[in-house]
Amino acid sequence: MSLQTRLMTAVIGFVSLILVIVAIITSATLGSTLEQQLDDKVKGYAVTIRDQVVERVAPSDATVENILYRIDPVPGLLLSVGSPVAGATGVAFHDNRAELSNRSTTLTSEQLRQLYGTVALGTQGTITFDGLGSYRVFATTASNGVVVVTGLPRDEIQNQLTQLLTVIVLATVGGLILLALTTAVTIRVSLRPLRAVAATATRVANQQLDRGEVSITERVPPAEADPRTETGLVGAALNKLLDHVDVSLAARQKNEERMRQFVADASHELRTPLASIRGYSELSLRALRQADAATDPAKAPEAIEGTTSSLERIQAQSLRMTRLVEDLLLLARLDEGRELVYSNVDLAQLALEGLSDARPTAPEHHWSIEVPDEPVLILGDAGRMHQVVANLLANARAHTPAGTTVTLSVAREGDDAVLRVHDDGPGIDPAIRDELFARFARGDTSRARQTGGTGLGLAIVKAIVEGHGGVIDVTSEPGDTTFTVRIPSAPAPAPAQ
Repeated sequence: MSLQTRLMTAVIGFVSLILVIVAIITSATLGSTLEQQLDDKVKGYAVTIRDQVVERVAPSDATVENILYRIDPVPGLLLSVGSPVAGATGVAFHDNRAELSNRSTTLTSEQLRQLYGTVALGTQGTITFDGLGSYRVFATTASNGVVVVTGLPRDEIQNQLTQLLTVIVLATVGGLILLALTTAVTIRVSLRPLRAVAATATRVANQQLDRGEVSITERVPPAEADPRTETGLVGAALNKLLDHVDVSLAARQKNEERMRQFVADASHELRTPLASIRGYSELSLRALRQADAATDPAKAPEAIEGTTSSLERIQAQSLRMTRLVEDLLLLARLDEGRELVYSNVDLAQLALEGLSDARPTAPEHHWSIEVPDEPVLILGDAGRMHQVVANLLANARAHTPAGTTVTLSVAREGDDAVLRVHDDGPGIDPAIRDELFARFARGDTSRARQTGGTGLGLAIVKAIVEGHGGVIDVTSEPGDTTFTVRIPSAPAPAPAQ
């Protein structure tokens, strides 16, 4: 439950419990008071009839009929006089406005036995008569031996308690509804700063903070960040935290730009000497080979062979360094959002060309391709997408044994153009699968040239694919490895060149 719901539940539940306890105590107290008042009335009627009527007549004249002419019975009064041994009579009055025969009910012998058998002399009790209801009765004896029993119905007490409980229930329900509305409004207003904090944090969380130039401009409004209140203190703390994060992100971006510029500058600086090394090595090789061809092989100095071998190694290393520098420069430019020239590119045609280039390099592999008859167009850089295909095929060729079947497929799935490179080789080591697309990531830690390249091929593939707004992922297990590239096929406005 939300904080507002929990607070409302706690407040309303606690108040409801208090109101229920108050209602129980009030009902019990009122019921006891009404019972006491009813007992006083019953006893008062019995004593009055005994002292003012029964004591002044002969025992034989102490009958209900004679007493009725001397008193004015109240509605509901139960009256019985006589002896429980020699015989007694009794009536229960309905009201005092009609004739005697119409305003009273004569007690039956069974009701009289129940009455005298239940109430002892000088005591009070409660008796329920069939057809008459529940009565509170009192029995007393006159000096002439006549027993006088009076009673009053308890219906009035029950009616008053029922009315009281009804009023309490209605007042409680109405009060709880009003309390709920008041509490909801109060809590909602009090928690408004927390909602502002949550909204600000959500907007910040939806920003792309892991790359590029980032500036966090979202802040909790000043009205909701008053440090003098508990909830406002949270907003003020979040604003202070966002200020520190914004400064840290700016420093991170500055460092990244400095590093990217360093790599780009280093690449530019290295390209010239590497080109010179390559040019001089090729010139030296050509001159030595010409001299070697013009000299009798039997008399040719052995130094020529050593020099030739050394120059060949220089040339190979210079070519390797050149490719490394070119790859680093490409990655730096891709990080800066440059190096891509957009046009309509047929991904199926690129796949055909890439497979045609890869097949002669590994004739011991089995190569196959699956492309649709119609073009699969994307908006991208043809040269870089060709590099993606070539790098993925080269990766499959370099890390699978002879006889492996490599399948290149292109398809359109929804709004995406999908390129897959599948092989049935030994699979990828799970230890390096999570870092497969990182720069300089290689499965062979010795970095021998025969078992892999510089470790930048898949990093370049990932950078090019993401530069086209796509994604690349890999699934691998022994006998089933698939690299999947997804790029939006719908044309989109080309970014600034």
